[in-house]
Amino acid sequence: MHALSIPTWMIHISSVIEWIAAIWLVWRYGEVTGNRAWHWLSVGMLPALVSAMCACTWHFFDNTETLEWLVMVQATTTVVGNCTLCLAAWWIWRRARITSAER
Repeated sequence: MHALSIPTWMIHISSVIEWIAAIWLVWRYGEVTGNRAWHWLSVGMLPALVSAMCACTWHFFDNTETLEWLVMVQATTTVVGNCTLCLAAWWIWRRARITSAER
């Protein structure tokens, strides 16, 4: 656990907690507004959360070589997360255009 300083750990851990809160808030927004397209955004945020947890786990164990595969998992889930977030944002935009055209 010596790989990162205490302030850096605070940033890492608070970022993970904030991301979990953001996923929940986006899901609730979809429920409150009745627009289920927002649920896809919260689902699309999950790979990025996995990526962050991989980074924290690897650092927690002092960047040991036996867990180096976590770096690849982190990179992969970052790419997947960026793609799912892009698709979810596109879906929200598309649903908004369809809804406004129906009015």
